[in-house]
Amino acid sequence: MADALKSLTRGTPGGVLAACTVGNSVSVTPAVHAVFGLFLVPLSEEFGWSRASISGVLGVLALVGAVSYPLIGRHVDKGGARRTLLAGVFGLALSIAALAMTGGSLLQFYATFAVLAVFGAMAGTPIFQKVIADWFDKNRGTALGVSAGGGNGLGSVILPVLAAVLVQTWGWRAGYLGVSGFMLLIAFPLLWLMLRDRAGSGHHVEAVERDGLTLGEAAQTPAFWLILIALAAGAGGTTAVFSHVVPILGDRGFSVATGTAVVGVFALVTSGWQIATGRIMDMIPSPRVVVPMYLMAVIGLVLLETGTGMTALVIGGALLGVGLGGQFGALPYFIGRYFGTRHFGSVIGAMYSAVIAAQGTTPILLDAVFDAQHSYRPALVGVGGALMAGAVLLMLLPRYNRAADVGEGLLVAGH
Repeated sequence: MADALKSLTRGTPGGVLAACTVGNSVSVTPAVHAVFGLFLVPLSEEFGWSRASISGVLGVLALVGAVSYPLIGRHVDKGGARRTLLAGVFGLALSIAALAMTGGSLLQFYATFAVLAVFGAMAGTPIFQKVIADWFDKNRGTALGVSAGGGNGLGSVILPVLAAVLVQTWGWRAGYLGVSGFMLLIAFPLLWLMLRDRAGSGHHVEAVERDGLTLGEAAQTPAFWLILIALAAGAGGTTAVFSHVVPILGDRGFSVATGTAVVGVFALVTSGWQIATGRIMDMIPSPRVVVPMYLMAVIGLVLLETGTGMTALVIGGALLGVGLGGQFGALPYFIGRYFGTRHFGSVIGAMYSAVIAAQGTTPILLDAVFDAQHSYRPALVGVGGALMAGAVLLMLLPRYNRAADVGEGLLVAGH
């Protein structure tokens, strides 16, 4: 046991994969988005805030993330990711604990989320995926899927259940403190022991060169914009639904327990399908394998809004999980295949800034529609339209080998 622990702390692919999986389990998606619906109604009832004004903090999260991710990605490309990730997880945990101190000031609530957003970007999934991309050349898609899918999925099951028990037993403040305590007492020590940068990444071995386009060069290719728009539209809309499953079903007369169960299924399938997506993309060299996943998410939306029994709701949550898992699984894989890994942090930071901006905007729109129409249905129709548009854009992506030819031409021209 001691020898195994020592091998993990020295830095091995398996140990780093485990660390990144743990880190993703307490990143913004599980620790903020997955539990958000549990706090939405209690905060609205206690302080008299509208749901749209509370969801506005996700816009702050998006805005700060959109600015921060490219900068942080560029920093870890040069200097390694370990210190940034450890500081980010620690700061994110403290920021979530600070939400428990929220008073009647909406401005204070927004300010706390602004600080939370900075630390959340430092400990974001794209930064963990940068570490995985550095460590894994073979079966990279599978490793990326396990890290992000397994981690985000596991956290999105554990943290909502933990928060739901605490909120229903001791109130919403206890819910925030419980999430923070899990991060500080369980996740952070494991990250400290196992997370390592690969020798040759960042400034550690500057002589090591990896192929890939700079962010500026990648942005000159059509593939960059097709991926960015398709995944921002898909993941933004699907994540907004994910964070609102409890109130969406609650307004249709279903209990919090039912909503939490559907969120759990949604999260588990997202986790498993993200891993499956990575494996599928390792085996089938075509970007179009993601298109059916978008279409399955549209069917899931219909079932979530119209299903009358637990079976239909669970199937709807599962299909939405297929869509979200496919979207998150495809993003880092597309970046590695189309643009290389040398500037992976910069490129995924820019891409993820668009995704996080969409994630922050769409929840506000969902709740604004609810406040105006007293129903989420019109907003869900809009999310379905965005998913259909994203599927069409993915059909326009070039083959990987053609994109590589374009990339080589840009590299020759740039160097």
